[in-house]
Amino acid sequence: MLLLRRLAGAARPRGLAGRGLASGTSGAPREAADAVVVGAGVVGLAAARALAMAGREVVVVEAAPSFGTGTSSRNSEVIHAGIYYPPRSLKATLCVRGKEMLYKYCEERGVAHKRISKLIVATGAAEIPKLDMLLRNAKENGVDDLQLMEGSEAMEMEPELRCLKALLSPSTGIIDSHSLMLSLLADAENLGATVSYNTAVISAHVGSEGLELHVCESKELQNYLVGSHVNAQLVLLPKLVINSAGLSAVPLAKQFRGLDQAFVPTPHYARGCYFTLSQTKSPFRRLIYPLPEDGGIGVHVTIDLNGLVRFGPDVEWISDGGKDHVSCFLNKFDYSVSPTRCSVFYPVIRKYFPNLKDGSLEPGYSGIRPKLSGPGQPPSDFVIQGWDVHGIPGLVNLFGIESPGLTSSLAIVEHVVSKYL
Repeated sequence: MLLLRRLAGAARPRGLAGRGLASGTSGAPREAADAVVVGAGVVGLAAARALAMAGREVVVVEAAPSFGTGTSSRNSEVIHAGIYYPPRSLKATLCVRGKEMLYKYCEERGVAHKRISKLIVATGAAEIPKLDMLLRNAKENGVDDLQLMEGSEAMEMEPELRCLKALLSPSTGIIDSHSLMLSLLADAENLGATVSYNTAVISAHVGSEGLELHVCESKELQNYLVGSHVNAQLVLLPKLVINSAGLSAVPLAKQFRGLDQAFVPTPHYARGCYFTLSQTKSPFRRLIYPLPEDGGIGVHVTIDLNGLVRFGPDVEWISDGGKDHVSCFLNKFDYSVSPTRCSVFYPVIRKYFPNLKDGSLEPGYSGIRPKLSGPGQPPSDFVIQGWDVHGIPGLVNLFGIESPGLTSSLAIVEHVVSKYL
C-alpha cells in the first residue's frame, strides 16, 4: 500500500497539483521513522536488506511505479573483476569485494548468473602498452587471475576476433539484474521492510526534531513548472536516511536545507546506447572489450544469459540532465536510441570484429550514467558521504554510483553499515 495513503489518509492537503516543488509542509502529517532508503535501485534494495538484517525498521521510498527502473536496469549486466579503477579507490576495493559477495549471493539464492570471462583486446601496436598498464593496475587492486596472451592465442579462443594482444579475465561474469533486485527485495520485505512506490522525496531539512523528509505522491509532480511551489503531503522524521537515488541523488541533495552545498558535487550525465546483433548466431563465447575511452570502457560485446549479443555502450554527454531536479526525480531522461547512431558503432566494432556485416545492428536500449566527472576530466570515484563529512546526523549520501555499481552493490552497503551503524 502506498506510504502516503497508509500514513496520511484523509489528512492529504488539497490543491497541490501543478504548484511545483518547495520545502513547505502546510500542515502535512508528521510520522516518525527509523530508517528511510531513498531509491529502489539495486543499491537501495541492498541497503534495505542490510538494514533490515541489522534489526532496523526500513521504509524504501521510490518515485517510480516499480523497482530498478533507472540505471540498475539499463546497463551491461556484467559482473566486473575490478581491473580498471585506481588502486585504493572505493571503486577498486568495493568492486573486488562486491564481486566475491555477489557471486556468493547468487549461488546461495539461485539468481541467474554465469562466469563467462572476458577478453580486453589491443587491436593496434600503440595499444599494447595500455594492456600492460591495465595488468599492473589490476594486480594492485588484488585481481591476480588475469592472463596476458598473444593475439594468436586469443583468436584461437575466439575465431571471429582480431587483435594483436589480449588480457583474459576469468572472473568476469554476467547476471540477470532484474532477478537480483527481485531477490534483494524479497529478502528485505521478508525481514519487515516496506517499499512505497510512486512516492517522491521532494526536499528535506534539519528541523527541531532532527531530519525531516518532505514527501508527496509522484503524480503531484507531473505538472511541475520550474520556479513554482508544491507542499509536502507527508513529513517523515527518520533516524537514518540513505540517499541512494541514483540519477537524482545529487539533485535531491541540493534540496536539503541545512546541508552545506560545498559537499554536494556537480552532476554530469552520459547516455550510453546499445545495439543488438541480428540475423546471425553469436560470434563470441566470451565478452570482448576494447581499451577504455573517455567516459566509459569502450563499445564492447556483451552476451546475456539467453545468448543475445549486444554492443555498447557508447558515450554521449548530455547537458540538460541536471537543470530540472523534478525531471530527474521522475526519471524524465531521453532513453531513445536513434537507428542512425549505428553508423558510429560499425567502424569501432570492426576493429576487433571485422566480419560484422552491414545492416546487422538493430537499436536496443540506452542508459544514463550518473557521473561526477565531465568530458575530458579524470574518472571520478564513488562518493559515500556521511555525517563525519557533512555534519548532519543520520544522513548518508551515495553520489556517482555508476559502473561498477551493480557489481559493487552488496559491498557498498556493507561499507555503509560498517562505517555508519
